Amino acid sequence: MCGIVGYTGFQDSYDIVINGLRRLEYRGYDSAGIVVEDNLQKLHCAKTKGKVEDLVKISENLKGISHTGMGHTRWATHGVPSDRNSHPHISNNNKIAIIHNGIIENYDTLKTMLLEQGFTFQSETDTEVLVNLIQFFMDKDADLDFPTAVRYALNEVYGAYAITVMHEDYPGVLVVGRLGSPLAIGLGEKEYFIASDASPFVEFTKEAVYLEEGHMATISLENGVDIRNIKDNVKITPAIQELKLSLEQIEKGGYEHFMLKEIFEQPKSILDTLRGRLLVEEGIIKMAGIWDHLERLNKAERIIIIACGTSWHAGLIGEYLIEEFARIPVEVEYASEFRYRNPIITNKDVVIAISQSGETADTMAAIKLAKEKGAFVYGICNVVDSSISRFTDGGSYTHAGPEIGVASTKAFTSQLTILSLIALKLGKHNGNLSNVEFMKLITELDALPKKVEEVLSTTHELVKDIAKDFVDAQNFLYLGRGYNFPAALEGALKLKEISYIHAEGYPAAEMKHGPIALIDENMPIVIIAPKQGHYDKVVSNVQEIKARKGKVIALVNKGDVQVANMADYVIEFPETSECFSPIIASVPLQLLAYYIAVYRGANVDQPRNLAKSVTVE
Repeated sequence: MCGIVGYTGFQDSYDIVINGLRRLEYRGYDSAGIVVEDNLQKLHCAKTKGKVEDLVKISENLKGISHTGMGHTRWATHGVPSDRNSHPHISNNNKIAIIHNGIIENYDTLKTMLLEQGFTFQSETDTEVLVNLIQFFMDKDADLDFPTAVRYALNEVYGAYAITVMHEDYPGVLVVGRLGSPLAIGLGEKEYFIASDASPFVEFTKEAVYLEEGHMATISLENGVDIRNIKDNVKITPAIQELKLSLEQIEKGGYEHFMLKEIFEQPKSILDTLRGRLLVEEGIIKMAGIWDHLERLNKAERIIIIACGTSWHAGLIGEYLIEEFARIPVEVEYASEFRYRNPIITNKDVVIAISQSGETADTMAAIKLAKEKGAFVYGICNVVDSSISRFTDGGSYTHAGPEIGVASTKAFTSQLTILSLIALKLGKHNGNLSNVEFMKLITELDALPKKVEEVLSTTHELVKDIAKDFVDAQNFLYLGRGYNFPAALEGALKLKEISYIHAEGYPAAEMKHGPIALIDENMPIVIIAPKQGHYDKVVSNVQEIKARKGKVIALVNKGDVQVANMADYVIEFPETSECFSPIIASVPLQLLAYYIAVYRGANVDQPRNLAKSVTVE
């Protein structure tokens, strides 16, 4: 949930860390801090409530004094956002500094023990407990070295963490560890980088080691990267990965916000997700992750899709797709609830886990439970070498590229693209789709990137103008039927996330079972009404809304007359099969949420209280 950056080498550590924090600010932005080691081996710390630029204002005196340092952007768990709760945290003897992403669940017990030993605490955080626990072990045994003390401390805590630690008496040394939260080590020429993901060091090196679960590393120019198992200190030989990330992918490229850039990247991200997998001329879908486990998937008695947030909405559409085309029963579960309700899982089940980051803590916990019960687990995520991609039995990457905006856009439509490929592949293999039906559907799927490009070019300015009329709205209702009910849920979530307007998504038919009581001349209702599916029923829903003076924003296919004539605002999008319409319809809904938020003066890329990668429960 938080952003971690560390550096040791020959460059100015301040510049490396601050620029790295700017790139990781999407992971947490309620406070920020930095600590560097000067030439006299003294630690200098600066931290503040607020954003990275607030940190820069109070820390510029640290520029140019150090070649080793680390920094942090925080998303608050223990303790409100404040200067004293910001990271780094310093030990009682002022020699050890730590930054931490995650939660130490037994911090209270450890804190009580440390208080009894005479330690004092300046913050409300669980992290300060850990740094003082490291000091406790070193005080207890004068012969204990710094990395071993860190290992001893980590063996006493449980929860989730990624940490980086510095010690005044160990110049140029960074000690890192992970359990449940990601950490990457960049391997440069006479320099090393630490970060929550590779974006802070992509311009300096193309080689990285992704620290595995339950591992720690001691990093220094003198001894390189020494990786150990936290539990038993067994030395680990690291696997070096070549980074595919480019600097251009993580910059705004002239757009005002990352979110707008990522909305406009969707024709490419969908095409990239289809590339090499959808071969229309050959009439095949080629997916190694599916092919390697095809019989296991086809013989599943049930598929359970687990996910959170936007990925859960993608899973709901996946349920419609797989049940319609593959005729395999599907259930969709919130990962955060799945593991706590004692679910019935057998070795005849297949679990599909969806996560943009591949690090979502709730989803990881649900995966572990499913595997313990003998289920086959298939992962769908966007980040290569993420925890979920390594822990699942098989899977498919979405090729959306880095998504920096906290509100997911291109990752969502790429997830839908993967789910469409899976459903069609399974349906064709098990005979539920004829050759004619299969060819028709894959041809339409192949046309989606151009149709998304079309909807962006034709609706962008229109949606921008419509948004101006709803800046002061207090509530929104989003309605859809069939495949577009989950699309309505996702549209409402986007508006909630970034504009802070209360919004709810509903199946259109359910409107009269409660929500219709809210409709009056002040209630905007967004209704997704493609010609396919349940169009006549949607027409009736619009009539019910207009009879109560509701303001209707209708998403209709090009050339629609019936709904368009009743609506107050009309947004047209290209026609496609109903099963693919959520991919296209989601784009103007993303634009609508974006521009309403912009006009309200909200921080679109960094909405309050949210972070991109949810690595804590």
